[in-house]
Amino acid sequence: MSYCYEYPRAALTVDCVVFGLDEEGLKVLLIQRDLPPFEGTWALPGGFVRMDETLEEAARRELQEETGIEIVYLEQLYTIGELDRDPRERVVTVAFYALVKLSDHRVQAATDARNAAWFAIDDVPPLAFDHEKILYMAHERLRGKVRYQPIGFELLPAKFTLRQIQQLYEVVLDRPLDKRNFRKKILSMDILVELAEVETDVAHRAARLYRFDHRKYRRLTKQGFNFEI
Repeated sequence: MSYCYEYPRAALTVDCVVFGLDEEGLKVLLIQRDLPPFEGTWALPGGFVRMDETLEEAARRELQEETGIEIVYLEQLYTIGELDRDPRERVVTVAFYALVKLSDHRVQAATDARNAAWFAIDDVPPLAFDHEKILYMAHERLRGKVRYQPIGFELLPAKFTLRQIQQLYEVVLDRPLDKRNFRKKILSMDILVELAEVETDVAHRAARLYRFDHRKYRRLTKQGFNFEI
């Protein structure tokens, strides 16, 4: 039996801040809107939540539909409900942030996105709606959380060097780290597996490769282990 609500309901959307990392630094994935409002303006991937899906399902669907990205680390960030944030109607959005390995994802615009592209985090064009505010909140959350949870490994390839790990933290935290102290600390955590492999096709001396041991990390956390950089 249907129910008639006494009060009108606000529309509900999801917006996704997708971070990636390459040799040049931290990147964010944006789409160029193909429909009004803000037609032709760059924005975060996102859209309206359907009646038969959860918020996370909506976020993953919009990412796949607008950018072609499917399997990612996804976490809810914040709910934004300012009255004038969308010129069409009263819209409340739930923001998510996602971390992806750039080498694993080829972005491709679709549905109501005219284009999709990666932008350096410090070279983002003007964004539609209040997406600059959402991007700022997501960047600050990433900076904070990467220090006490190993989510940063979601930005690295499956096999990586100690140099790549340090570059990741220097880029996200936006400050240099002492090489000797950083390597000593990350190795002392005993959550990396040293592989019998080295880098290939590099101009410098090939470095040893490692991988993050998810199972061991989960086991250690149950024993009271605290990850902290």
